[in-house]
Amino acid sequence: MSAARIYPNRARTKIVATVGPACRSPEMLEELILAGVDVFRVNLAHGDLKDHSEVVKNIREISARVDRPIAALADLSGPKIRLGILQEEIVQCHEDEIFTFVRGEETTEPNQLTCNYKPLIDELEVGNDVMLADGTVMMSVLEKTPDSAICKVVQAGPIRSRQGINLPGTKLSVPALTPQDIEHVKWAAENDLDYVSLSFVRSPDDLRQLRDLLMQHESRAFIIAKIEKREALDNLDEIVRESNGVMVARGDLGVEIDVAEVAAAQKLIVSTCSRIGRPVIVATQMLDSMTTSNRPTRAEATDVANAILDGADACMLSGETAVGVHPVAVVKMMNRIMMATERMWLEQRGKASRIDNRVAQVHPVTQAVVSGASITAEHLDAKLVVTATRTGGTALTKAKLRDAIPTISVSDSDAALRRMCLYWGVTPISNAPVHNGIQLRRFIDQWGLSNGYLEEGDRVVFVTGGGIMQSAEYIVVIHRVEKPHEQA
Repeated sequence: MSAARIYPNRARTKIVATVGPACRSPEMLEELILAGVDVFRVNLAHGDLKDHSEVVKNIREISARVDRPIAALADLSGPKIRLGILQEEIVQCHEDEIFTFVRGEETTEPNQLTCNYKPLIDELEVGNDVMLADGTVMMSVLEKTPDSAICKVVQAGPIRSRQGINLPGTKLSVPALTPQDIEHVKWAAENDLDYVSLSFVRSPDDLRQLRDLLMQHESRAFIIAKIEKREALDNLDEIVRESNGVMVARGDLGVEIDVAEVAAAQKLIVSTCSRIGRPVIVATQMLDSMTTSNRPTRAEATDVANAILDGADACMLSGETAVGVHPVAVVKMMNRIMMATERMWLEQRGKASRIDNRVAQVHPVTQAVVSGASITAEHLDAKLVVTATRTGGTALTKAKLRDAIPTISVSDSDAALRRMCLYWGVTPISNAPVHNGIQLRRFIDQWGLSNGYLEEGDRVVFVTGGGIMQSAEYIVVIHRVEKPHEQA
């Protein structure tokens, strides 16, 4: 089987890689898949839809050729507030210097600023902070007039045209979905994207709007809520419950809140997702130095490891793969760090390393059966747990147990298989005979023996979810591996 060259030496924590000029060719995409990428992120803030469509088409073709499900995530740019055109290419902002935001698109004086968000002056208040250039420059609003907001530089630095503006603490009326986002949602539906992530989520209503829009376009894509605003942290439980997954988007989050709070916020978000039962991605600058270097810093390696120890299902690479000079090397490095961390974690916790907390919003029957199958597998020293699932829900429940038994998941739904690429410790396999128990067990025997996962006599625990077999909510089967000639 072609899968034999893919699965060995793979971490259980999943890798999300951003597609960009450095890796968009079919050859590079395939190399990244073989190196360890599970999900490709298509950043809709850059590039055009024709190019993005070609990337998704290539991902699907490569996935079929290497016989491995791969997910595609469309990342909506959201209502990003940006500076207008400055009078100079670079403007140095000196401490205590005065700048004035004015209405319109043009400025008449050197220290005047404009932005693409027309209600900005109306919604700013005296005392509000205005963060520019990814938070490296900070101004404070001193005074307002009907047509201007006068600001003093608190933290000096250079700014450029079209750079992002963050307004921590300012209540904005900007809609969750911009007209461009709405067009991009239509594109994601037409191209059968597996996940769609919503930027700058403030409330669960933002996610409901996106879900309604996806349904209008007959898309079943799962929704990822990007947590990058203070309002999102204030409504975290409700947002996580309304989502299908969460991204800890530390770039804008580290500007919208005090950077000193980011690590604590990350732990809060990840633990909330574990409790409620949602996959969670930790993102931004994880191996940032490898955009140009062939090795990460020690701090970056520790950052990836700590995200795994926190309970992250996946870690994301952004510029490292999109524009970096070593996209394949950075994926391999992330996989190495993940494997070393997981090995240490499992050694410390021992094989019976399930998280015993019940996961909210999981049916009690599903919870009981999956937990029981995990305990059974541990007691019998089983080599694999195999979940046969219609939607992927059984596999997600197993992933959130965080036990030591590797999990294989099969489904008759290609979309479900691709979605499971984001679930911790779950290896989705396509083309399995999910509706026939005997044939499925023979299929897994052959797959496991050819991959080196299984040996003759090993035990495998099968969990068949609701909707797969008739007249049964769940079936649990304990199976002993046989060689193909003994199954004839």
